[in-house]
Amino acid sequence: MANKQTQIGVYVFATIVSVICAALFALNLLPLAQIDIDSLLAYRYDSITQGEWWRLLSGNILHTNLWHLLMNLAGFWVILFLHETHYKQHSVKLAGLFLSLAMLEGLGLYWFYPELKGYVGLSGLLHGLFTFGALLDIRKGFKSGYLLLLGVIIKAGYETYFGASDSVSELINARVATESHLIGVVSGLLCGLIWLPLSGYLKRAQTLSTSHN
Repeated sequence: MANKQTQIGVYVFATIVSVICAALFALNLLPLAQIDIDSLLAYRYDSITQGEWWRLLSGNILHTNLWHLLMNLAGFWVILFLHETHYKQHSVKLAGLFLSLAMLEGLGLYWFYPELKGYVGLSGLLHGLFTFGALLDIRKGFKSGYLLLLGVIIKAGYETYFGASDSVSELINARVATESHLIGVVSGLLCGLIWLPLSGYLKRAQTLSTSHN
């Protein structure tokens, strides 16, 4: 029963994220809306420099248009389904990972790409989530994890050098911020290098404590 509940918890979290993203997008469409969500929450380099630090996080959950929203949410659900086995008993940790990746995404863009003045979207964070999931696959002994990790690194590298598809830019009505994809992959690797050894250490410590008791 507990396993079923924790498995459901992963998709409850995914639903919460999806609803928040959709609600914020819908608010921007309301003609009588008193608050300009984009002006308040989007990643804006100059505004962050002036102290509006929340934009480092909130920029990840805004979107340029409906296609942008649907593509990112579809990717989010597919990634969670692909790596469900790693998160189904750790939905709270998944939420922590999501927030960590979101913050690293914002900080990475701010520190390393000051020329990027504005950004919205989940895609950078999704690259980090995918990368982290590939590392979990590798730790579990799934050889497919190496292919997934190599694939996402090649994708981010290719986009950084050659740029993203023009058709995608037209679809989302904005330039694809390939910088965010690279930052996302690096963030996923950083989370993996910190989280996975720490998780293993804590698990061993708990096992030793239990055996001594």
